[in-house]
Amino acid sequence: MESLIGFAPLLLVFVIMYVLVLRPQQQQVKTLRRKIADVKRGDTVVTGGGIVGKVTKTDEAEVEVEIAQGVKIKVVRATLSDVRPLNAKPAND
Repeated sequence: MESLIGFAPLLLVFVIMYVLVLRPQQQQVKTLRRKIADVKRGDTVVTGGGIVGKVTKTDEAEVEVEIAQGVKIKVVRATLSDVRPLNAKPAND
């Protein structure tokens, strides 16, 4: 019984850590994966390298992104780090 009482604080710390840190992080990753899977033409995306552009074409594994007027690049879908909704305004405007 004493060993169970000694083990209880460690178990309590683990439960608190899970609720406060791990669970919210898992939910953020799940939301981001869903947003990347649902990316469509016209969405504004941010790549892992920090390039911001507008999606012009989507494939299964790649996305064509216009980063400047007339400048289009192909980006692997898995390297997208953020998807902003259609008609989202940048923070500086």
